[in-house]
Amino acid sequence: MKKTIISCAVTGSIHTPSMSPHLPVTAEQIAESAIGAAEAGAAILHLHARVPDTGAPSQDPAHHAAFLSRIRTATDAIVNITTGGGLGMSMDARIAPALKYAPELASLNMGSFNFNISAAEKGCRDPQPWEVDYLRGTRDLIMSNTFSQIETVLTRLSAQGTRFEFECYDTGHLYNLAHFADRGLVKPPFFVQAIFGVTGAQGTDPENLMHMRATAQRLFGSDHLLSVLGAGRSQFPLVTMGAILGGHVRVGLEDNLYIARGQLAESNARMVAKVRRILEELGHEIATPDEARRMLGTKGAGEVAF
Repeated sequence: MKKTIISCAVTGSIHTPSMSPHLPVTAEQIAESAIGAAEAGAAILHLHARVPDTGAPSQDPAHHAAFLSRIRTATDAIVNITTGGGLGMSMDARIAPALKYAPELASLNMGSFNFNISAAEKGCRDPQPWEVDYLRGTRDLIMSNTFSQIETVLTRLSAQGTRFEFECYDTGHLYNLAHFADRGLVKPPFFVQAIFGVTGAQGTDPENLMHMRATAQRLFGSDHLLSVLGAGRSQFPLVTMGAILGGHVRVGLEDNLYIARGQLAESNARMVAKVRRILEELGHEIATPDEARRMLGTKGAGEVAF
């Protein structure tokens, strides 16, 4: 059994500040939370930024700069900068931080789809006006990731040595990845993040995970690493199932705010510690950042621009 990579998605752009007092918002909070997750066993830190005063999603490279160097100084974890950004942002805005800072990894959504998180409004407690508008606006939102957009991201970021976390919200997204692989625009190993539970894409049924896994194996064989992300309450059951099937796992406050039923997670570190405990009880060894680098073929921490 290969070692299992734990990714931690630290803050994201889905949950809003009024949903949990533990959601990292300021650069100091994001850095502290990311470092804690790495110390708990996360080999990869998937990072978004926020506007410090409001907690709104931000792809301003200056907001990323405020925490990137601190994270790199304090930990050897692989930094993964989002190109998903905040919902409704242009692709130019979404890729700006990754272009500027040339991380080892960047996330890349592999297809356009409806992305509806309006139901999350019920979790808000005394929200700021922007939170309500942001969430309700997703009832009429298509997350745009056209073939042209994907090719642009692949070309521009690959030129600086950045590799990708290919975020696949449906089986068709695996075929999109295969299309770019066939054209030679991406090279293995492919780090495939299978995502379940976003309204507008595939649900969290275990059968969907089995189908995604079988399809990825058929398309990519030994040239890929499959990681699993379950949104909300399905997070820990689905990632555990994925690990039992030989895959890797992603947890964190971007994907789920709760550590147990009705209990808000106080930190990303607690979520990483929980999944690590589950995996180790099942006999899995947890990959270190350097082991993850070798498995994913990244350029190394010394080649980033932050």
